[in-house]
Amino acid sequence: MLPGYSTNTISELDGIDSVEDLASMGYSSLAITLDRHVLNPYRVDFEEHVTRWADMLHRCGFASVIETGARYLLDSQQKHEPTLMSQDPTARQKRIDFLRSSIDVASSLKSTCVSLWSGVVRDSAVEETLWKRLLSSIEPVLEYAHEKNVAVALEPEPGMFIDSLHRYEKLTKRLMPVHPLSLTIDTGHLVCMGELHSGRLDSQWTQKVINVHLDDMRACRHDHLPLGTGDVPLESILQSLFEAGYKGGLHVEIPRQSHLGLAFARTSKAAIDRLLERIQTKRVVPRTLHT
Repeated sequence: MLPGYSTNTISELDGIDSVEDLASMGYSSLAITLDRHVLNPYRVDFEEHVTRWADMLHRCGFASVIETGARYLLDSQQKHEPTLMSQDPTARQKRIDFLRSSIDVASSLKSTCVSLWSGVVRDSAVEETLWKRLLSSIEPVLEYAHEKNVAVALEPEPGMFIDSLHRYEKLTKRLMPVHPLSLTIDTGHLVCMGELHSGRLDSQWTQKVINVHLDDMRACRHDHLPLGTGDVPLESILQSLFEAGYKGGLHVEIPRQSHLGLAFARTSKAAIDRLLERIQTKRVVPRTLHT
């Protein structure tokens, strides 16, 4: 498993310049949130910026994933809007177009995946209408990703239409078989939503995971906390992933600590090292399932 970091946890710094600093600490994967000050698909020099990112990631030997949860990139007035769940078809199309651009970036950077979420429901439509709305929005995205040979992972997000692993499962059963949808897990969300059994992540989920957001959290409270300061059984979760053969990034995602800059990256890396050391000393041979 690769110690990783998220650009939304160093938002006070230049993302590209920070890659070398993170590499010097021992990080080897980066979750890049497309945003105004990181990698903005609406900039006139966007292609040049993508090339700079590709060069830096290659130089530092970094893996990457593309995150699509920028707060105000698409709408400066409403956080995270529009989404795949927006009532207005034109608004949904804006999100779809953005996700297609994100897939293009992932292809250029050879990223592991594009990670997305469903969105908050802001109208009173009935459940079946909402499912149809989501399917009609996400299937064109998955089809485009298939054409570009880019994996897509959905993150269940508290408060959104797909807010849990079981809702994610319902979605995958409704999707066409030719449109695979992998899974992004946030370790804090697992506790916030009460989704762990005896502190472990069930194998039905670990085999679908291709991206991990690493954070701590209190039960039933959606507040991203530094590692080791909440109720998340991080060692048990990572043990479950290790045993399943997960080899992807463990991306620290705690945006409210971004003001601490690289100092927080150092303390987080030390916490990751301790977790991985304890897991590796258990000498469990992992299965080779996926990366």
